Amino acid sequence: MAKLVFDIETSALPLDRFDEAQQEYLFRESEKIAEEAARTTRREEIQRQCSLWPFTAQVVCIAMLNADTARGQVLFTATDYAQGQAEAGPVEFVSCLDEAELLTAFWDVAKHYETIVTFNGRGFDVPFIYLRSALLAVPITRKDWLGYRFQTEPHCDLAEQLTFYGVSGRDGAARRFNLDFYCKAFGIESPKSHGITGMDVGSLLAAGRFRDIAEYCLRDVKATVLLYQIWKERLAGIK
Repeated sequence: MAKLVFDIETSALPLDRFDEAQQEYLFRESEKIAEEAARTTRREEIQRQCSLWPFTAQVVCIAMLNADTARGQVLFTATDYAQGQAEAGPVEFVSCLDEAELLTAFWDVAKHYETIVTFNGRGFDVPFIYLRSALLAVPITRKDWLGYRFQTEPHCDLAEQLTFYGVSGRDGAARRFNLDFYCKAFGIESPKSHGITGMDVGSLLAAGRFRDIAEYCLRDVKATVLLYQIWKERLAGIK
């Protein structure tokens, strides 16, 4: 059964995309803080968090690999977009004109796979791309990725599997760690080993470093593939 492993990168939309009422709603909590420095700090925190919400952010990259063949695509938006621009090879880098084109290309690939593998995809990647696709009127070809939580088909979320569906809560033996921590624990090269993290995506986008974002996203997916293989060999089937 063909398995698609994927990861997304997102970036906050410019604040001027939101009207006065929307901005007031977003920053309402910070405005209640009396002390100016603390108020500014909280406002900056909220602005960073905007990259995590599909109504205040956009998808700028999706990396995909076939779990068995290691072949795939990295779709990314780029202002220096050239129609049809792509690089051949086991992993094809494809620049897209905008987010709608990127999501359309993603769903065209996704419809050919029976199962997906993610890290925290149930909590972030999947609802994010569902909502962004709906906002942009991009047809969604797979609407079953948020189905019954306690199964690995059609969606195997490794963050769920490595915590046994949150059996220990926040502080128990099977508490959740981030992908970087799991990779280091299992001897997998961390996606962050090249000095780029998800927190850098916004600044990289502003600097026009679109390929750096794409390569970072691909490293996330390659690490997820290796982590999936370890889970499948050593832990799959535990109930």
